[in-house]
Amino acid sequence: MSSTDQAGAAASSRRLLTRENIIVALTLALAAGLAWAWLLSVPMAGAAAMGPGAMQPEPFALTYLIPAFSMWSIMMVAMMVPSAAPMILLHARVDRAQSAVARRLHTLLFGLAYLLVWTAFSMTAAIAQAALVASGAVATAELSFRSSSIAAALLLLAAAYEMTATKRLCLDRCQAPLLFIVRYFKPGAAGAFRLGLIHGCYCLGCCWALMLLLFVGGVMNLAWVAFLGILVLGEKLALPQLHAERFVAGALIAAGIVLLAY
Repeated sequence: MSSTDQAGAAASSRRLLTRENIIVALTLALAAGLAWAWLLSVPMAGAAAMGPGAMQPEPFALTYLIPAFSMWSIMMVAMMVPSAAPMILLHARVDRAQSAVARRLHTLLFGLAYLLVWTAFSMTAAIAQAALVASGAVATAELSFRSSSIAAALLLLAAAYEMTATKRLCLDRCQAPLLFIVRYFKPGAAGAFRLGLIHGCYCLGCCWALMLLLFVGGVMNLAWVAFLGILVLGEKLALPQLHAERFVAGALIAAGIVLLAY
């Protein structure tokens, strides 16, 4: 982007409450709301939705994997769309397509590309869930680790990742939507889709370890799901100089020590 474009993007970032952005914001709120409504209406999606054989599932059967993948995909929409909203809204505002239809299409492509990354993660998570259930490491109904030592180790692993340079780099990209768009923006539909993929990859790099903690509190524990979603959103909204990831790491270490002690 030229210096003129950068100045325009900066001005646009201060005027997010346009008609276009209100439409995008309402769409994002609807998507997240519907995802949460589904999770609340099917609280045992990981077990009850697997069918009559849920008490003794065959984890690698399609009748288990497909509902598990669907559950993870919808859960990622519920958890990650709110944290991606500032980036999507800013992209919708700075897009320079000539028609409103084109701008909305570009915003849609950006959002779909972002969710495509998390859909790929959901596929991996569903397979990991099946493997953990098959091994007996996690409880079938709650989908949480049976062993407090393993749960504690996962907490400490997540804490260690919070302190890495990779985490800091990815979080920097997520905490500064304007700088991210200035750096990676390309015009057109292909550019919007590419930008969504890049943002999704940085977001995944920022949050994957926290997502694994779903197996600590229980994938079926919606209060725990909501807590992790709020934690992710808080990290992204925090000022970079506060280094929120350090506070998160300290809390995870404390939780891991408590689990090991008891």
